[in-house]
Amino acid sequence: MYFQRIADLRQDHDLTQQDVADILNCKREVYRRYEKGIREIPVSYAITLANYYNVSLDYLLGLSDKK
Repeated sequence: MYFQRIADLRQDHDLTQQDVADILNCKREVYRRYEKGIREIPVSYAITLANYYNVSLDYLLGLSDKK
């Protein structure tokens, strides 16, 4: 699954992939693979990003348009 929302939210907050990788405490390449859909994002990382961006998990994962 391709998570366009995590890329869009990152860009909307003027963050680099490295910035988000630092927030998640992972390598930039690992985070890049989440954005591209090469790897599935772990639930714990999704929760961290949803909290960081102040959006719901459903919104983050593209299941809802309601933030």
